[in-house]
Amino acid sequence: MAGRDVAGQAQTGTGKTAAFLLAIFNRLLRNPPPKRSNVSSPRAVVLAPTRELAQQIERDAQLLGAATGLSMMVVYGGAAYRSQRERLSRGVDLLIGTPGRLLDYYRQEVFTLSAVEAIVIDEADRMYDLGFIRDIRYVMRRLPPCEKRLSMLFSATLGYLVLDLANTHLNAPEIVRIEPDKKVVDEVEQWLYYPSSEQKAPLLAALLAQEGVERSMVFVNTRREADRLAERLDAGGVKAGAISGDVPQSKRMRMLKQFHDGDLPVLVATDVASRGLHVPDVTHVFNYDLPQNPEDYVHRIGRTARAGEMGHAVSFACEHYAYSLPEIEAFIGHSIERQAIDPELLAPYLLAVPPRTQERKRRESSRGRRRKSRR
Repeated sequence: MAGRDVAGQAQTGTGKTAAFLLAIFNRLLRNPPPKRSNVSSPRAVVLAPTRELAQQIERDAQLLGAATGLSMMVVYGGAAYRSQRERLSRGVDLLIGTPGRLLDYYRQEVFTLSAVEAIVIDEADRMYDLGFIRDIRYVMRRLPPCEKRLSMLFSATLGYLVLDLANTHLNAPEIVRIEPDKKVVDEVEQWLYYPSSEQKAPLLAALLAQEGVERSMVFVNTRREADRLAERLDAGGVKAGAISGDVPQSKRMRMLKQFHDGDLPVLVATDVASRGLHVPDVTHVFNYDLPQNPEDYVHRIGRTARAGEMGHAVSFACEHYAYSLPEIEAFIGHSIERQAIDPELLAPYLLAVPPRTQERKRRESSRGRRRKSRR
């Protein structure tokens, strides 16, 4: 609020989006707007690594800035290319976007960065993970001098690479670390099961059917597993949808809206959805696959117990991913409570194999028989 640059680290769900949006609104409302230009000239830019996070920031901005009179919009890949371009060309005060789509429009000279008074890089560590760092540096080099703008960088971790980015492109930033005593808030109850790979889907279906499990996010490690699990849950009568990086944007938005509205009780997701996605009243998070990065465990279970509410995180340590468990428990600073698997709990939920999976198995079996006959 005082106009100083910030490099901030905070636990997920602590409200940093509100913090940087209010700082942007404060800056823009206190300073007179520049003279109108023939080219769209946003006064503030927020860069986010994923479409879901960019959309969430834009929704929060519209809510918090409803009375400011400032115009805001979001640009992202995968949908509405022409309509986003036309809207941006008409001018906007606050531009929120993913690096790829935002730079696409910039290189087409749809807008200019010469009037930017405030810039935010959100989830900077994720920008590195997804390979966006060159795009980020490209944008930062085309902004007004750092002493003439407010620059804010936020990250789940402030490691060497993120701090180097901050020190290179920000103006003597204040380093703010909100270090909780615990990596995971007390409001999240955590349990761990040791199922075999064959038991995982029946166990998940049984737990989803229990009383009090109303809105659940199920995390897996691969896109293929997300599709396979959602299909198998549907075959067993559990309404579920899967989102991952290769799902068309229109379908992703439709599923997220259904999940947000309560029409879709189970959302199966890869880690693309574990950061920045705020859905109220998520009662349970299931780590169907244990994450290979312990920080991702914290981000995943941070989708529940938002804003002080109680939440539940259930993890499966199968033979493929159990090796991640010691590192996860060392990172969060305590052991996760173990639960025994009741065979009677599983019995009613031995899910049918979906037709597509059956057909795939038949094809594989047929190929195997042909190979044997050739021999």
